[in-house]
Amino acid sequence: MPELRKDPITSRWVIIATERAARPSDYAVERELPRTEPCPLCPGNESMTPPEVLAFREHNSPANAPGWWVRCVPNKYPALASGHAGRSGVGIYDAMNGVGRHEVIVECPEHEANLATMAVEQIEEILWAYRDRHQRLAGVENLRYVLIFKNHGRAAGATLEHPHSQLIATPIVPRAVAEKIEGAKAYYGFRERCVWCDVVAQDRADGERVVAENERFIALTPFASRFPFETWVMPRRHHASFASIERAEIGELAALLSLVMRRMHTALADPPYNFILQTAPVVFEREREPYFHWHIEVVPRLTSIAGFEWGSGMYINPTIPEDAARILRETSA
Repeated sequence: MPELRKDPITSRWVIIATERAARPSDYAVERELPRTEPCPLCPGNESMTPPEVLAFREHNSPANAPGWWVRCVPNKYPALASGHAGRSGVGIYDAMNGVGRHEVIVECPEHEANLATMAVEQIEEILWAYRDRHQRLAGVENLRYVLIFKNHGRAAGATLEHPHSQLIATPIVPRAVAEKIEGAKAYYGFRERCVWCDVVAQDRADGERVVAENERFIALTPFASRFPFETWVMPRRHHASFASIERAEIGELAALLSLVMRRMHTALADPPYNFILQTAPVVFEREREPYFHWHIEVVPRLTSIAGFEWGSGMYINPTIPEDAARILRETSA
């Protein structure tokens, strides 16, 4: 029988459609992207992008030239731009200037690489770039949230093949993040504990939804997973902000993330996915609020959002989270 499950953080209900249960091979999705020639993110084509704002590169190699292994540049077609917020209102309607930052993090020089095929050391470098840009933009006036995300594959919204992530910093806290904050704050107010810490403790005790773990991090399929094989990677101990991550933690996070992505790549035949780094808003980082817990959400795009989801705000997931975790645990990587 289908089961309704409630997310303990947002109080959102999800339908786990057990009668529609699907194997990994049952999901048919469009994976290929049209090849862009020449690729603006490949070495040698640096002039095709705006000037870099950060690059990890060979000693004495000039800026905006080959010799880099991670490179961050402003998005050529930004969703938000520098400026002043300029809030205004017309009757019941509120508006403000589209201020913020929009950057592209080029993850490596190799055009055909991805997180499942990169060396762990390269993933460490990408995570350091995330941390550096987050710390830099968290100090910019009027910016309240820094969102780092990755779209892999056509079905996930990618338009370029070359491995890259994006960063968008906004003058508001996005609604999806605010909902999690509100739910986590209510949970903390009642129990005086972080809800994500309780999720980690509960799932480590049960074991059924754990995909993998090491000393500092854990990967699990959430109890009320919205999508098949949705996986969260998070610190086992409480940390509100990704920006505070330390060197030893970066290494362990990269190792676990690499393992998860390799298993997902193998089990689901290189699926399209969205990768979202959810961290505390800038003001939380200053005040060290005890109820937010940063985490990475990896969401394979194996099903489509249709009328029911748009109309209800609920999701139908045909893969039981416990089965998804078991399949990923048992997949050789």
